[in-house]
Amino acid sequence: MLSMPRLRDERDEVVRLLARRGEDFGPTVDRILELDRGRRAALTEVNELKARRNAVSKEVGRRKREGEDADDLIAEMREVGGAIDRLDAQAADADVAITDALLGLPNTPLDEVPEGGEDNNVVVHERGAVREWTFEPKPHWELGEVLGILDLAGGSRVSGSGFPVLRGGGARLQRALISLFLDRHVDRHGYEEVRVPYLVTRDSMTGTGQLPKFADDSYQIERDDLWLIPTAEVPVTNLHAGSLLDADALPLKLTAYSPCFRREAGAAGKDTRGLLRVHQFDKVELVRYERPAQSRAALETLTAEAEGLLDDLGLRYRRVVLAGGDLGFSSALTFDLEVWSPGVEAWLEVSSCSVFTDYQARRAGLRFRPAPAEKPEFVHTLNGSALALPRTMAALLETHQQDDGSVLVPEVLQGYLGTDRITAPS
Repeated sequence: MLSMPRLRDERDEVVRLLARRGEDFGPTVDRILELDRGRRAALTEVNELKARRNAVSKEVGRRKREGEDADDLIAEMREVGGAIDRLDAQAADADVAITDALLGLPNTPLDEVPEGGEDNNVVVHERGAVREWTFEPKPHWELGEVLGILDLAGGSRVSGSGFPVLRGGGARLQRALISLFLDRHVDRHGYEEVRVPYLVTRDSMTGTGQLPKFADDSYQIERDDLWLIPTAEVPVTNLHAGSLLDADALPLKLTAYSPCFRREAGAAGKDTRGLLRVHQFDKVELVRYERPAQSRAALETLTAEAEGLLDDLGLRYRRVVLAGGDLGFSSALTFDLEVWSPGVEAWLEVSSCSVFTDYQARRAGLRFRPAPAEKPEFVHTLNGSALALPRTMAALLETHQQDDGSVLVPEVLQGYLGTDRITAPS
């Protein structure tokens, strides 16, 4: 979340940066500042009353020792005590209101974030060969049916729409992709692999910014107040919640595979065919804790690590910097990686790589000590999908399909899959 000292000292700058999201947050910031002034005034008065009470208590003691009447002072102190209780309650109520308001305030975008909405997103670069087709490429759901690797009807029978089933070569292909991604990040990029819970607490969801903003998009186990993770970002980022790390622990680089669960509230009718928009999907996630001065450069590194996988899979892709109106709630800067899927003739997002500055760290209490005896600072957090599986698989199947209905397997996957081609069952 944003800090109160920053709101007090840099009110106009914060409002200016938040306006890049396409909304005027000035009234919200001013309401928070008004609540803060009221809270601080109440606490100042409490301190003055407590000082008065301490002084009077000494006077009451003196009078009693000398046999003098102190009833007037005792009566005054009862009133002072009641006033302190009321002011303490007022300050506590203001604290709750301020915290609630801060949790609903998004992160400030970096100045390099373009202004405007989705239409103002900027393509940074495009890579990969443009294939010349001698036949009309099929969408992945038609390929999946012919190859016997995608069972949409079976998933619907089990769980309803948005829960596809992969079979045979499709299941093996997904497992191969997950193994490739994890091996690459661990062996080549130096990440530590972690296996995390798929149910997390409300505090964990709040720490990364999913709550309260995205409660309607999340699956909740109400009886235990646990939440199915929308991304491994949530448990991985919170692994050190409330901790004070030594400087030599940074950068901390973690990678995890997990299923992800999203209700996608309000997304009905949008790209729902096949694997394009589902409620459960697999993803390999990258998470980094960085020193503030290194976080922007780390975003370039993290994004390049995800791009390297797309290069090796032989996919055409582009990097897009998101405009303020399309920026995630907690993000200060995001690069989306989109692959070209020739069967559906669309660019599909397969990775979102973001730097969150200290926004998540303040919510989750992620701090480090720069050097012995120095004051602790909040880390900067980053994460990125590397990669999300459904759309990566869709693009891979459509890009590498052949005129006989088979799909060529990229060389980098052949050792994992044990074949160079996916064919229909005989």
